[in-house]
Amino acid sequence: MLSRFAATAAVVCSLAALTGPASPAEPRPHHDTALGAIVPTLLSPALANSSPPGARTDPTIPCPAGTDRRAHPRPVVLVHGTAMNAYNSWNAMAPALADAGYCVYALNYGAYGSPLNALGAKGTGRIEDSARELAAYVERVLRTNRARTVDMVGHSLGGLMPRQYLKFEDGASKVHRLIGLAPDNHGTTVNGLDTLLRAIAPATDTAVGPSIRQQLSGSPFLTRLNEGGDTLPGVSYTVVATTHDKMVTPYTSGFLTAPAGRSGQVDNITLQEVCPGDRSSHLGVPYSPNVINLTLDALAPAHRGTWSCQNATPLLPLP
Repeated sequence: MLSRFAATAAVVCSLAALTGPASPAEPRPHHDTALGAIVPTLLSPALANSSPPGARTDPTIPCPAGTDRRAHPRPVVLVHGTAMNAYNSWNAMAPALADAGYCVYALNYGAYGSPLNALGAKGTGRIEDSARELAAYVERVLRTNRARTVDMVGHSLGGLMPRQYLKFEDGASKVHRLIGLAPDNHGTTVNGLDTLLRAIAPATDTAVGPSIRQQLSGSPFLTRLNEGGDTLPGVSYTVVATTHDKMVTPYTSGFLTAPAGRSGQVDNITLQEVCPGDRSSHLGVPYSPNVINLTLDALAPAHRGTWSCQNATPLLPLP
């Protein structure tokens, strides 16, 4: 007489024979909100160094077998913001891109200059140094996958810092499109705290690293970066900003201006003009299903018109 275990195993085997081998599971977010992803990385720095679902942090690992290289020939590099990391920034975006057939990489950078680095906070070092890290990372991604260019999606500082790479590290020849999610391309007043932050700059540099000071409106770094225009030939730019942003203020600071005669090079999007019911804040933008769809739109125009807006209201108010 068969045991219950043996009988169950026999049924499972029979079903497997009928249905064939199981397909690999699509990557799913470990966390659906920014807060849900940030808290675990504070409690476990090792988690802060891990890859978000659907992405690779190691640029020497090739694109997975399920990647649709014919439809999406360029790897996508995700770039986190200040005091964040690849894991807590891209838990929703990375699996969505991977499920759509993209080869996804998520960079960790700038993990120096602040005691917060021990808690998994990255993107705190000098922006110029971070841009050099990005340059080396992209070069390795291209070499690993025998690709010519990448697409790039950055949140906050992750939308600004790549422009330093494009302009001063020969990145423009290696990037097809830069998508900035709530970036501070022209600096931020930090909701009126910029004067105080400048006054205590030595202390803030020690506590949270120099990248904060460099992102304040009117900083010497931003003056040099934006001198001569916002964009570079050959690169397309998309910016998605939210009116509920309390960290990049004014929220329009992220918008870029295309040169005369090339207006199509830049697409500036205010999230609430597309989806009025989306109340996502600065930290919540990468977790908004609408922003994820707008990102997919920017990467592949054929995606436009395939989705509908969803209302999004954070459970807790985030900046």
